[in-house]
This record gives sequence, structure tokens and C-alpha cells, in this order.
Amino acid sequence: MDFPITEHVAKSGRHTSFYLACGPADGPVIVFVHGWPELSISWRHQLPCFGAMGFRAVAPDMRGYGRSSVYPRHEDYAIAQATQDLVELLDALGAAKAVVVGHDWGAPAVWSLASHHPERCHAIANLCVPYVPQGFAPDAIIALADRALYPEAEFPAAQWDYMRYYEESFEAATAGFQANVEATVKLLFRKGDPAGAGRPAATSMVRRMGGWFGGGPAPDLPIDTDVVTEAEVAAYAAALTRNGFFGPDSWYMNGARNMAYAASARDGGRLAMPVLFLHGAYDYVCETMTSRLAEPMRAACGDLTEVVVKSGHWMAQERPAEVNAALAKWLATKVGAAWPGSA
Repeated sequence: MDFPITEHVAKSGRHTSFYLACGPADGPVIVFVHGWPELSISWRHQLPCFGAMGFRAVAPDMRGYGRSSVYPRHEDYAIAQATQDLVELLDALGAAKAVVVGHDWGAPAVWSLASHHPERCHAIANLCVPYVPQGFAPDAIIALADRALYPEAEFPAAQWDYMRYYEESFEAATAGFQANVEATVKLLFRKGDPAGAGRPAATSMVRRMGGWFGGGPAPDLPIDTDVVTEAEVAAYAAALTRNGFFGPDSWYMNGARNMAYAASARDGGRLAMPVLFLHGAYDYVCETMTSRLAEPMRAACGDLTEVVVKSGHWMAQERPAEVNAALAKWLATKVGAAWPGSA
């Protein structure tokens, strides 16, 4: 049965979440959580797939994005705030428990939901960004860098140099993205390149280049239609033009807060529920194939399934069939209690 993707709003006393939904209203809930600098439409290939299976598939615009609440301070974008947004969204959906799936900055929000509110999660899945029980922050992840590829003397922050650039030059970073928003979107949303393996990622050189694009606007490249269409580029650009990059970029300004919040996790941050992690074979910023970046996740998850997808960072948009297949297989084999019709 085909279900349309519909638009909804969930309001609490502290936050408003716009969200897309697909599938029967009484189906088991699966929530898809986007990252930087995306929107609920980043899950456009997943919503109809899982809606057709009988799930109530939901994807919110996260805080600072799209039609959800936008806030004026960096601390408003700490992971603790995003985690509470997800709790309130589940409350609005009438879902005592859900399967929750994240990508990019959405992944730390999902990891935090699982570690602080495990009773709300049947299971969780994350794309590209692994679990770091210390909290997803430069001070926690730089120690896991591949120093054979990123010698410390030359690349002190390894591929996460761009995170330090936000911390040191926030206004300049935001201005660079906003100088030509459409060009920024077209440059960012590109498929993975196998030829990049074994080479330092461009994100490792942002400070020495004087900014993401050498201090100016993004170069105007053709759209990579293997990832996004013209209409999708227009939708991303319109939302980012309307709200600006202050909110999205502020997610990078809470390293100490995020680590402090992680320290308050249940059971020392160990996760007992089923967990799926999808590695991006050609994601060189979140490089989990040969570095130590995935080691803390493996140590902290009691029921972990790992799948490699031959894609770059924008996995759900670049390789939707592979992502959907991996999620469906894992749900069917590991999360039977949350499968439609299982109650």
C-alpha cells in the first residue's frame, strides 16, 4: 500500500518540531534524524519505503533548520537540547518506544537518546558517525585520528580541523557558507570518491586555507544528480537562506557541553539495545574503516551490527537502496518486537 508523505507540527512548551511522516498512523514509529546542513527531506528515500512496510516513518527538521524552532545562542544547539526535542517528539507521536535512526549530527543526538533515555528506544541505527561515549566533540575524537595519514605536527586536529575553525572563527565560517548558499549546497552534496582513500580529507586543511573556501564563497559547481536533484538543491538552499547558518553551525560550538552531558549517561554510556552502524566506505571525514574511530562504539554496544555501504557521507541520499535494505534486514532479524504487526 502506498502512503503519501504528509507534513505535521509538534509543539511543546519549549520547542516546535516540524516533521514529515509516512505510513499508517497506528504503525510502530521509526524516526529519522538528519544532520548538518540538511532537512527532513534528507530521508525522502526512506520515508515511503518504511511507510509502505507498515511503520509510521517520521523525519523532523532539527532545531535551527527548516520549519522547526530557531534559537539565538550557541548553547541552544547542545546535544542535550536536541535529545530532549526527540523525547518530546516521541511524546507527541504517542510513542512510548521507537526505532530511531540518525546521520551526521543527527547521529550524536540518537546516540544520546539511547544512552540517556534507553527506555524510549526499541533499537537505534546510525549512519557514518559512530558512538563516542565521551561525547561527540573534538577533544574526544582527535585522539582517535589515524596519525599515519595525519601526522600530528602537520595535522594537529586531523580531519576535524574544520571543527576547530568553527570554534576559533565562527562568524567567518558562517559568512563563507552564506555568501552563496546555493553554491554551498551544490558543493556539499556530492557522492563519495573511491580515489580519495589514503589521502588527507579537505576538512583537515580548513584553517591553513583561511576558511572552507579560502575565505570566499563556495565555487559554483554543477549539481551532482547522483545525490540531489535541482528541486532538492532549491529546497535546501531556500531553507538555509531563510534561517541562515548560525543554527546549523552552532551544533559545532558545544564540545564541552556535549562531553559534560555524555558523562551523565545511564550505565556509564553502555548500550544494551540492538544497534546498527552503517560505515561509509568513501566517507573520509568520518573514516571508520581503517582508523580507531569506531573502537569506542564497539566497546560500548552490547548488540552491535555493522554494515559497510559503498558511499560517501550523504549515504541515505547517494545509496538509498543499500541503506534501506540494511535497515530492513536488521529490523527483521534483530528488532522483531518493533516490526509492524508483531504486537
